[in-house]
Amino acid sequence: MQLNGWDHALKVTSDGKGLVGHAGAILLRKAADQAGLSAALSAALRKKSTSPLLDRGIVLVSVAVSIALGATSMSDIALLAHLAPVLGAAPSGPTVRRALDLAGTPAMLGKVALARARARAHAWALISGTAAGFPWLVIAGKALTGWVVIDLDATLVTAYSDKEGAAPTWKKGYGFHPLGAWCRNTRECLAMLLRPGNAGSNTFTDHKEVLAAALRQVPSRFRRQIMVRVDGAGASHDLIGHLLSLSTPRKTMLFTCGWTIMPADETAIMQVPAGAWKPGTAQDGSAEKDKDVAEITGLMTRAENWPEGLRWIVRRVRPSRRQMRNLTACEKKAGWRYSITCTNIPDSGIGGVPGSHHPQYIDVVHREHACVETAGVRTAKAMGLRGLPSKTWQVNSGWVIAANIAADLAAWARLLGHAGDGQLRDADPDTLRYRIWHLPARLAAHARQRTLAISPDWPWTDAFLTCWQRLCALPAPD
Repeated sequence: MQLNGWDHALKVTSDGKGLVGHAGAILLRKAADQAGLSAALSAALRKKSTSPLLDRGIVLVSVAVSIALGATSMSDIALLAHLAPVLGAAPSGPTVRRALDLAGTPAMLGKVALARARARAHAWALISGTAAGFPWLVIAGKALTGWVVIDLDATLVTAYSDKEGAAPTWKKGYGFHPLGAWCRNTRECLAMLLRPGNAGSNTFTDHKEVLAAALRQVPSRFRRQIMVRVDGAGASHDLIGHLLSLSTPRKTMLFTCGWTIMPADETAIMQVPAGAWKPGTAQDGSAEKDKDVAEITGLMTRAENWPEGLRWIVRRVRPSRRQMRNLTACEKKAGWRYSITCTNIPDSGIGGVPGSHHPQYIDVVHREHACVETAGVRTAKAMGLRGLPSKTWQVNSGWVIAANIAADLAAWARLLGHAGDGQLRDADPDTLRYRIWHLPARLAAHARQRTLAISPDWPWTDAFLTCWQRLCALPAPD
């Protein structure tokens, strides 16, 4: 075997001085401080007649920072001990457990949520003030300016050992089935309800609770136009009725929901005239081939059992070989695979979005909900939700909150610190870790001043420095 000699005369030692790994932690911590989250959590988790050595709110923020960096267990907080010369004393494993146990208590959940909401209001105001502005969604080439989009979705978290609340899941696994609400605009996890693994997919009470918690997280000035998207597994008669009831003269609540197709619905689909089918629309606004869309509201016999103001949009696609085994008799005969979306988007369309009344646009708006699997669920799993670290339910509830906070910090660092960088502003956690957060540095102290030196040869040194300078320049909350 021929060697290239890269390790010739290479010596590895453990006596390096002043070295700091994962220097990007300072960006996440700075985002928490400048948004007012650190101070708000400190006040929320403060208990009378107690004076812990480490503030519990700061400990929770530290856990969130470690989760964003890749921590998967409470013992991984040891990583922050390496950053102690920069961030201050790091909490120990037992201290982390006590802080998570405190944050997960029913009495503290509301206080923590209120602290997060206050910090989010300040962060969103700052994001709106950047040159790039607030990240309004662009679907099929049309901007949903002024609309905050919330995606509801559940995910499975596997438990590899016996834990309180763990149960068999519908995918024949074992663990938990949390339900979350993600803001599609910013990719923040607004709210999440930890549930046993056998919790139902379309449990109305759970969806109502999570949606209410998510709406409370949205700053008041952004609540005037909300769009909620739910897949077919989560949709139910009660949920659709509840969503319809949330609109008021001062607040517009639009939604799209997946629809379970029954034989009566297939009968309605078969009555659609051939000329009524129009080519579907792709996410870039182009026409799709072998994918058609039509509205069947007037043909739905089941509509009599549902509230007024609903529309039903049907989509047909040529089934793949993998899908053939699951086709109904009607679909096999027609040679198409059907899906239906239920919505309350009126015939006049979405306010300020021309052409949004067309069935093709409604279809593409709902299909964009699938991005929650990448920008929502997968991001959440990349930040602490691949597994839960404790055997007790309350500590795991605290860990879920810390994971949600980690998603908040990542979003604020992206949208505020990398506002002018098109790639990093929309980057996923793995990309940010590789390029920014896991950046090595050297810490030097001189004349009562500490200097964290970044290698000038690192490809994203300028992006790191720009992010730090922008976060430091942010005004503090009132």
